[in-house]
Amino acid sequence: MADKDFDFFHGRWRMRTRKLRDVFDPTCTEWVELDGVTEVRPAFGGAGNVETTTLGTEPPLQAVTVRLHDAEQDLWRVWYVSTRAPGYMGPADEGRFEDGRGVFICEEELGGRPGLVRHQWTALDTGRPRWEQAFSFDKGQTWETNYVSEHEPLED
Repeated sequence: MADKDFDFFHGRWRMRTRKLRDVFDPTCTEWVELDGVTEVRPAFGGAGNVETTTLGTEPPLQAVTVRLHDAEQDLWRVWYVSTRAPGYMGPADEGRFEDGRGVFICEEELGGRPGLVRHQWTALDTGRPRWEQAFSFDKGQTWETNYVSEHEPLED
């Protein structure tokens, strides 16, 4: 049942994150490591969820992600907002889960250039899900990963 796709992610998680220092600079090769905590709660009887995240930057990055499932189209839409760009909510990523992987894509301006953003979920059945962000500036022919978060459950 597709509206249960994100059930693997409900709860509290420790995030181990690696990101390029400047995700918008195509020549950047310097990775930084950050730790954080995220909590995901179901909404609308499983047809959605809300994620709150605090990532150990200085000052701390706080973010909210809202995911909603469109059962008619069997499509998830994902919105993200953070203290990095207060007052701005970008376009929704759209996608679905197939073959043990979730892929969600949107068009967005990236560092002043039009491009595609892909968010991908893998390792869903391991109890330690992995999330990646990648950008494409050639309409999806090639992708450059710039952000990776691995999650492990936090005990209450």
